[in-house]
Order: sequence, then structure tokens, then C-alpha cells
Amino acid sequence: MAITSASVTRLAHGLQSMGVKLAVAESCTGGAIAAACTSLAGSSAWFEGGVVSYSNAAKNSFLGVPEAVLSEFGAVSREVVEAMASGAANRFGCHATIATSGVAGPGGGSVDKPVGTVWIATSFGGEVIAKCYQFSGDRAAIQASTVEKSLETLLQRLTD
Repeated sequence: MAITSASVTRLAHGLQSMGVKLAVAESCTGGAIAAACTSLAGSSAWFEGGVVSYSNAAKNSFLGVPEAVLSEFGAVSREVVEAMASGAANRFGCHATIATSGVAGPGGGSVDKPVGTVWIATSFGGEVIAKCYQFSGDRAAIQASTVEKSLETLLQRLTD
């Protein structure tokens, strides 16, 4: 995975300087954000933990994403990643969260949500912001792009 240690290091410094811990709620990244964070020595000072909620049932039971939201909007949606980010903040008691859900491929895409469609939500201080991205490449490239964009997005929120 092509995650730059610089992204993780900058995020770690930002979180530590604010005395804030991070939790993650991952679907399409399968734990890659948590792995990137914990690859940095001393990450326990700023990284609380994460949930890989690949199925809708896991999103519901572990993060509290309402079944009605999953049914109405689908797992790859603004509404679901916002609920995942809020759920992670509540479950872990963290001030900062990242949530991802998308279609990493090579199959599983649709006309409305083609392969490479990824929703990323970040939560900071109770405010959740979500954005949809269209990444390209194979499964590994889409996952790597999602991890990198997730880290950058939260870092940008910390510095604004």
C-alpha cells in the first residue's frame, strides 16, 4: 500500500498537539487506515481503535447505523458513512473519527455507484462532514487512495 508515512506522521502530530484521539470505522478499506496509523511507533498516544464493518449487519450492530438508513440509501452513501463516523465517535469516546464505505472492485459496481465510488466521512468535535470520491485503478489502488484521502481530509480539518 502506498501510504506515505508523512501523512500519518502529520496527522499524529496534529492529534497529539490537540490532545485528541482518533477512532476509525472502515468498510471498503478493510482495516487499512488502522494499519497505517498503528504502523507509526507510539500511535497508542493518539489512536484509540477501529471497527471493520464490512457487512450491513456489522455496521448496524457495532456502529449503530440504523437498518432503515442502510435499506434506503445503501452501504455506499453519505448517510451511512455519516452514521458510521458518529457511531465510532460514540463507541470509542473519541473527538475525531474517519469512516469509509465504497466499491473497491473489481466487481460490485453499478450504474449509480461504479467501481471506485467511495464515501469518506470525518468527524471532529461532533461535526461530521462526508464527501464522495471517484478513485481509479485496481482494488489495491482504490483502497490506497481512500486511506490517503481519509488521512489528508482529517488533517485538513484539524488545521482549519
